[in-house]
This record gives sequence, structure tokens and C-alpha cells, in this order.
Amino acid sequence: MKKETILAVLRITMGFIFFWAGIDKVFGLGFATASDQSWLNGVSPTAGFLTFGTGGVFSSVFQSLAGSAVIDYLFMLGLFSVGLALLLGIGVKIAGYAGSLLMFLIYLSLFPPENNPFVDEHIVYIIVLLLCTTTPVGQTFGFGGWWTKTRLVRKLPFLA
Repeated sequence: MKKETILAVLRITMGFIFFWAGIDKVFGLGFATASDQSWLNGVSPTAGFLTFGTGGVFSSVFQSLAGSAVIDYLFMLGLFSVGLALLLGIGVKIAGYAGSLLMFLIYLSLFPPENNPFVDEHIVYIIVLLLCTTTPVGQTFGFGGWWTKTRLVRKLPFLA
């Protein structure tokens, strides 16, 4: 299998992880979010994790953010926009950096990790997302080829 194909599948997989997390939190599909705990039912998508799921050195900082409407909207916007960009193969650089920031913040909220003194799955996700920013992964099984030729991206190349 070609490396371009593997990288594209990796990009799409990461996109699905982000996008699905957003869908599940909005609708409460019963995977990570029960239906009665959905955002549509008025439950904060971040309050549960920030209140009860954080731990370690920075937990008090993150717990103080629990239930904030601004944090909820930024978190959900991040999940959906990073996920959609990676799924479609457009704006992959920005999505890679934004997703890395989101994963790093979640990593900090849990620092130190429970099963390893330094590394957990969030660090692996960061590495994968940063890999996406350095390669043209959106051009295979995605709209990246078309996107990079648009007038907007030619004028503002950081949108590639």
C-alpha cells in the first residue's frame, strides 16, 4: 500500500474521531454520551469531564472552566471543524494545529497521565495531527487538491 493512501486513511480516521465525538455530545447517541446528557437536552458538553474527569497538577484550572458556555461552544466548534476539515481534506494545516492544541489541553487536564509518567493517547493524536500539517494528506481521498487551487487559498496559503 502506498504511503499516501495510509496517510489519507489516518487523516480520515482522525477526522472521524473528532467529528463523531461532536455528534455524540450533541445528540447523546449512547456511546460516550447518554441521550439524557446531550447538548440538545441542555447539558454542558464539557462540564462532566471538566468537573469529574480531570486530575493531577492542573485539574483545578480546568475544573474552574466547567459549565462555561464559551468553553462549551469553543470545544464543540473545535470538534466539528477539526473533524470536518480532516474528513474532507480541506484546511488540514489549520485543523492539524487546532486539533493538536485541543489534545494538548486535554492532556494537561489529566497530567500526569494515569498509565504512563509522560505519554498517553493524546500525545499520539498530537503527533498524528502534526504529521497531517506537514504532508499533503488532503489530496488523497479528499478535496485538498481542489482546495489548494482555489483563489482563497492561493491568496491565504495558511488555509491549505
